[in-house]
Amino acid sequence: MDEYVKLAVKSVESYVRTGQVIATEEAAPEIRERQAAAFVSIHKGEALRGCIGTIAPIYENLAEEIIRNGIAAATRDPRFTAITPEELPELTINVDVLSEPEKIDDIALLDVKKYGVIVVNGMRRGVLLPDLEGVDTPEQQIHIAMQKAGIAFDETIDLYRFEVVRHV
Repeated sequence: MDEYVKLAVKSVESYVRTGQVIATEEAAPEIRERQAAAFVSIHKGEALRGCIGTIAPIYENLAEEIIRNGIAAATRDPRFTAITPEELPELTINVDVLSEPEKIDDIALLDVKKYGVIVVNGMRRGVLLPDLEGVDTPEQQIHIAMQKAGIAFDETIDLYRFEVVRHV
């Protein structure tokens, strides 16, 4: 297990068991010394159990992004109930560190295996990570991101793509 995943696991386990937020000092220096956006995804078997992240860094460093997003994925993803201590041994946690989003004007510049997508209409934003099972075309990727944002399919959108480094 790499350092990014270790930090996410430790933060989720600590918060779910005790309600305590771990200190960023528990992260490896390489994680504390950089800023980046990150998503933390939690699975129970093959099923998604929680996923929360940021598309731009909002905390002082990447360690804080991972800690806070891990806790949010475990306890505040509106699609799921909060994770219980009994579930912890059954969970798999991944961390995706995002590159800076790049505005694109052509759907042909998307590759669902390589790029995640952000769709924007005014204040509404939908995000979908790359390389997700069942998402095989850029059109599917955009459609799902629009649904997540509550954007109708006849509305105008701006498209952004980003790459991730996935830590499993």
